[in-house]
Amino acid sequence: MSEAGAKPAANPWLIALVVTLAAFMEVLDTTIVNVALPHIAGTMSASSDDATWTLTSYLVANGIVLTISGWLGRKLGRKRYFLICIAMFSVCSLMCGLSQSLAQLIMFRLAQGFFGGGLQPNQQAIILDTFPPEQRGRAFAITAVATIVAPVLGPSLGGWITDNYSWRWIFFINIPVGALTFFGVMSLVKDIKEKKPKSIDGIGLALIALGLGCLQVMVDRGQDEDWFASNFIRIFAALAVVGILGAIAWLLYAKDPIVNIRVLKNRNLAVSSILMVCMASILYASAVVLPQLAQQVLGYTATLAGLILSPGAILICLLIPVANKWQSVTPTKYVICFGFFCIGMAMVYSHGLTPDVDFVTLSLMRAAQAGGLAFIFAPLTTVAFATINPKDNGDATALFTMFRNVAGSIGISISTAMISQRTQVRWAHLQTHLTPLDPGYSSLLGQIKGALAAQGPAAAGSSTSPTGLIYQTLRQQGSILGYMDIFAFCAIFAFIAMPVTLLLRSDKKGGGGHEAA
Repeated sequence: MSEAGAKPAANPWLIALVVTLAAFMEVLDTTIVNVALPHIAGTMSASSDDATWTLTSYLVANGIVLTISGWLGRKLGRKRYFLICIAMFSVCSLMCGLSQSLAQLIMFRLAQGFFGGGLQPNQQAIILDTFPPEQRGRAFAITAVATIVAPVLGPSLGGWITDNYSWRWIFFINIPVGALTFFGVMSLVKDIKEKKPKSIDGIGLALIALGLGCLQVMVDRGQDEDWFASNFIRIFAALAVVGILGAIAWLLYAKDPIVNIRVLKNRNLAVSSILMVCMASILYASAVVLPQLAQQVLGYTATLAGLILSPGAILICLLIPVANKWQSVTPTKYVICFGFFCIGMAMVYSHGLTPDVDFVTLSLMRAAQAGGLAFIFAPLTTVAFATINPKDNGDATALFTMFRNVAGSIGISISTAMISQRTQVRWAHLQTHLTPLDPGYSSLLGQIKGALAAQGPAAAGSSTSPTGLIYQTLRQQGSILGYMDIFAFCAIFAFIAMPVTLLLRSDKKGGGGHEAA
């Protein structure tokens, strides 16, 4: 019997598998669209900047709903709300695939994000209701497949579908999965009766929507709008600050808030949320950076760029049982600390990029980055909810998932912006060496002239000048250095997270050790 006091209506592991499949479908949609954006822009006769609103709209709606999913679960009933989210997410996926204009696609993506936002928190809440504390570590290992493997597989699957069929099928594939999970949840999951809120907290909802919505738009569009040099970004930044600070103040003041942020007084939940922000930002950022490097710098197809991430997904699946076993004999905080150490060292290894890097090396880099994640997600999720009162499961899972998804989307936006910025900085630095006074430049110029002359008059008189060839090399090297900087920042971020893990409680009461996990 679960801690919530409800006996599962079916095999609890089958319940975990079904609800995780629904969350997997939703998480997959956060990254599967990335590699299809150029194709979407071409089909809709839109610019690349306009096409990115299909990502922004989804993330904005998703982030807002995540925080209020606990309230909606109590109001409608957790099982009923979960079924509504699955059904409408599938319907919106169908409408996205059938869209005939960019405006239609953005509108349906907004709706898709709204209903998708309720899937992950409810999935975790159902697992908390279904499993006793001593089994949650293994149950959340299944959840890790959805949260970690889905964003990794997204670009691979999206690239393959886009190259071989049509970008519309990246939405259509949700329909059979949605139908399967809908009937599975309806048959297997037993609803938990909770005290329903009296009325909706309109002020809290409005402030959350304002703060998170404006924050997401600001970080997603900041690079294109030149950040705070743009009035558009300054306005949205101000609105984000007002909304977030106002929401915190109101939610602490209101008697029946739309989400109870007082659950963050629980030390393990608060520390775990901070660590989840670190993990999610690194996970999503690195899942975007490597495919972007492969496509934009190395000239890979969308399929090959996505396949770079596949070995990492396989390694995660192999290491999750190892992490779960280790967690049973070692204080959980040390397992998590080891995971961040592995990520940091993997980013140091990835920092050794070269312009002639091959597919195998890129795949190994990604596998090394992904390996550490297996030691973080399931243990971190387990310890986060080890001492949470069952009646607070809805609010706790909503906030925990919100931190993860918002941090992930911000990680994607910031890493993309930093690649552009750091590449320009590296170009500017390298260009200072393009002078006859630089021995390296003079030597390389002489070598290229000699090589062209040796190929005959046709090569020597071609339109490709030695200076032009050197400039092309410089731009490629500058781009590689820019990506190396991103990996260095990710390594620093991972190493900073390591001492934070020691703040988790290690005793049985605190839930940070192997007794509670």
